[in-house]
Amino acid sequence: MPSTARPLHGDASRAAAALSAADGRPRAHTARTRAIVCGLDVEPCDLYIVRHAIAAERGEEWPDDTKRPLTEEGIARFKEAVGGLAWLDVEIDEIFTSPLVRAKQTATLLAHGLGNKTSVKTLEALAPGHTPPQVMNELSRTAKRHRIALVGHEPGLGDLAAHLVGAPRPLPFKKGGVCYVAIQGLASRRPGELVWFLPPKVLRRLAR
Repeated sequence: MPSTARPLHGDASRAAAALSAADGRPRAHTARTRAIVCGLDVEPCDLYIVRHAIAAERGEEWPDDTKRPLTEEGIARFKEAVGGLAWLDVEIDEIFTSPLVRAKQTATLLAHGLGNKTSVKTLEALAPGHTPPQVMNELSRTAKRHRIALVGHEPGLGDLAAHLVGAPRPLPFKKGGVCYVAIQGLASRRPGELVWFLPPKVLRRLAR
């Protein structure tokens, strides 16, 4: 059967070329086997790290930063970006979000856009000011499945992604951008695999 991949241009073309599988389509999942770490059977995990979509600016209207909502533009653009994730065949079993309103709204859009029937859960460590080890420690105590989305904020997400893949510097997330990291287990200290890292405009292009 011929490939269903659509022609891409610019950033989308370069991203897809770097990520394409044998059928010419960017990969959503990599083939990995169960790993033995320190003598323990560890289930590999797919982590999708998502920065919240465009939100209202700080100011007199929103003196409490935790309550700033997504803008109409932010909602519309992120819905398109989620369409790109669907095109990539992304499947998510659990979604964890920062307790801040803009992150919760983004997580809900993600769940609805992918047809995810599980409820969105709050992970306090995804709020600003927490370290990558704090995020992973809380996640390892809470997560029940192995295809997980984490919705949060910069600079914390950039630090988390770098921590997971052993990068020397934070990975810069644009609002609505998504990073897919494959790890050997939530408690594993081995560097994970950066499968892809896509800005929102590329995800929106994939959805068209």
